[in-house]
Amino acid sequence: MPVQQTKEKDKVHNPYLAARREWDERYGDLISRARNWRAAFFVAAAIALLAVGGMIVIARQARVIPYVVAVDSLGRTVASGPAEQATVADDRLKRAALNSWVGDWRFVSMDGMAQRKAIDRAYAMIASGSPAQVAVSEYYRKDPPNERAMKQTVDVEVKALFPSSEKTYEVEWVETTRSLAGTVVGEPQRWKGSFTLVVNPPSDEALARINPLGIYITSASWSRVL
Repeated sequence: MPVQQTKEKDKVHNPYLAARREWDERYGDLISRARNWRAAFFVAAAIALLAVGGMIVIARQARVIPYVVAVDSLGRTVASGPAEQATVADDRLKRAALNSWVGDWRFVSMDGMAQRKAIDRAYAMIASGSPAQVAVSEYYRKDPPNERAMKQTVDVEVKALFPSSEKTYEVEWVETTRSLAGTVVGEPQRWKGSFTLVVNPPSDEALARINPLGIYITSASWSRVL
């Protein structure tokens, strides 16, 4: 056998080269796949970072403006506007609160539950220990609404409400008295009153539930317009 053929045969059957070929065949694909997975992971991570960054930019650009609508005891709109412009000290909210309060205070109903709730709402807006509390309590003692409700009912409609100073408001309202059958008794009575308010935002949940605006009446005086 020629020497050249012997060398080529030994080269072909070299155990080291055979082992290298077997390694490449067995693990070369695994290494290649692992490299591809790492590349895919980095690409996915980059896409996720870009998506999160885009969401943050969009969130910073988005702007939600709350809108507040104040209504009276009959559900009528008395004040409205963006929340950032309507504060507790806003004159419109004070007038809306006082409008509702006068209706609850002078209201007389055959429905005992409705009457009780109206009285509770009225007292919730009166400052504790104030002259207004004394005056309103005396009014209820002299003319209890539950006793009047055995003979008649009273509907209240505020006709005018305007400030006379920074804290005091003048209110004019009409009271219509009806019999238990629903017919109007006599002429509607015109009343006017002067009420002083203070604003003390609630500091806990219990106060927020009964008087969320923190508007309280400290003094009250009223008379019938003849």
